[in-house]
Amino acid sequence: MASVPSLATPLGTAACEKDAKALNFIEETTKNADAVQNKVLAEILSRNAETEYLRRHQLNGATDRDTFKSKIPIVTYEDLQPEIQRIANGDRSAILSGQPITEFLTSSGTSAGERKLMPTIREELDRRQNLYNLLMPVMNLYVQGLNTGKGLYFLFVKSETKTPGGLLARPVLTSYYKSEHFKTRPYDPYNVYTSPNEAILCSDSFQSMYTQMLCGLYQQKEVLRVGAVFASGLLRAIRFLQLNWQELGHDIANGTLNPKITDPSIRECMSNRLKPNPELAEFTTNECSGGNWEGIITRIWPNTKYLDVIVTGAMAQYIPTLNYYSGGLPLACTMYASSECYFGLNLKPMCKPSEVSYTIMPNMAYFEFLPRELTSSALTRDSPPQLVDLVDVEIGKEYELVITTYAGLYRYRVGDILRVTGFHNSAPQFHFVRRKNVLLSIDSDKTDEAELQKAVENASELLREYNTSVVEYTSYAHTKSIPGHYVIYWELLVKDPGNAPSKEVMEQCCLAMEESMNAVYRQGRVADKSIGPLEIRVVKSGTFEELMDYAISRGASINQYKVPRCVNFTPIMELLDSRVISAHFSPALPHWTPERRR
Repeated sequence: MASVPSLATPLGTAACEKDAKALNFIEETTKNADAVQNKVLAEILSRNAETEYLRRHQLNGATDRDTFKSKIPIVTYEDLQPEIQRIANGDRSAILSGQPITEFLTSSGTSAGERKLMPTIREELDRRQNLYNLLMPVMNLYVQGLNTGKGLYFLFVKSETKTPGGLLARPVLTSYYKSEHFKTRPYDPYNVYTSPNEAILCSDSFQSMYTQMLCGLYQQKEVLRVGAVFASGLLRAIRFLQLNWQELGHDIANGTLNPKITDPSIRECMSNRLKPNPELAEFTTNECSGGNWEGIITRIWPNTKYLDVIVTGAMAQYIPTLNYYSGGLPLACTMYASSECYFGLNLKPMCKPSEVSYTIMPNMAYFEFLPRELTSSALTRDSPPQLVDLVDVEIGKEYELVITTYAGLYRYRVGDILRVTGFHNSAPQFHFVRRKNVLLSIDSDKTDEAELQKAVENASELLREYNTSVVEYTSYAHTKSIPGHYVIYWELLVKDPGNAPSKEVMEQCCLAMEESMNAVYRQGRVADKSIGPLEIRVVKSGTFEELMDYAISRGASINQYKVPRCVNFTPIMELLDSRVISAHFSPALPHWTPERRR
């Protein structure tokens, strides 16, 4: 008789045999992190040895680290753009990867206002799926009984396009949800969702959200965890419930489906799910109609054990609002990933958001780290910096992540700044500090200082005929309303008070700023409704001098002081808001259409 594997693992007692296998994989991989990294690099270089890129840099088939580091330059997206453009235009030769590029994953970071295109190969779906398969075995160590209920997750696909060469270009999660890996995933009692695939895959955001919320309400007592990818997405779902609870209650009471839901696949899949439930409709109406939304998540879904959302980096700004709506439920950040690569997972997912650290899984890619003090310096081929290997990073130090992937990115600077917090076995654990150069972010948008400066310049052109100019400006991401929006503080010099710009002109300035933002921002405004209208708050003359005086009183050098282009320190924001003389919002949506790839 075959022996049953022990469910006790170094990470803890597994919930089942399948979990024990996953947890032991984590242990073995992290114990041998350097050997795994060596193997990963050798595999990547041998598979792609005949590519144009590696041949150009004269790697000559070598697969060892020393040769790789001496021959291959450290690059950014702009360095690779010519090669990526050739692939996008239809060149099927082995340019970056020895395997066919099957599609492009669009990054939320932008280049010249467009999403970056990240090449990917078919087997990357397997690699990403394998990381997903590790998440619940870890979570089950901390929360019991998750196999007895369901997860209410608000998951959405976004618009996709085709490059001139015919390859799909779409966000990484859209790629995953539309894949057979997701659509035909095997049944797992620990991973049952309330939302049907048809609702998740509907590209109309209203129909998708409405159906997912309706299904979540019908199954409210079965829900054990509530989540979305980002904190902003979950808050949009709560806002949706605030706006649509009457229609949802009507459908629950009568077993009907709102006529606004026209997608045939949704209507078909919902036909057998909808049954009149007046008691549940009354309960939902009573909870939503009183105007008190504190703790609404646990009031409607009383068995919820935690929220599964990313609240690290820019998403940390949503933590107080999530706590308000959930009654202080634990916030679980389970994994760390991007369009370029999936990196690792949180081995203590129920820790406080401020303590979240991700363990890099050494089998996902080849990882190197650029010490933070070198991140802003010019990296030339003649004097490349010495990057640090995965197992050699030092606790307490900050680094920029550099990756080499199976899909053909070599020594690529991701732009994420990470701080080493410890090790699990020989694999380091990192706290996500920030995205390099990002000033403002509400959802998946990322606006840097240069983009903000350009937007201010373009908008201020409208003030010229009024003999008015922008003296100084700063900004912040306002997230107390849902959806959040950008707030820009302007101090104006009005040379002719009798001909000052009107309210309508200031509103047009807001719209002009939005028109100047990158495509990811404009998609968030127009298609995803994840970003609210941009706001300009005009402050009194002399406000920015007061800001400087305040900074100097706290120890800033008068010689080195620069106006911060983004603020989030409460006393500074209170000072700015106390000097506001008028506030203006964008009166219309900026122009956006799905990007057509040249």
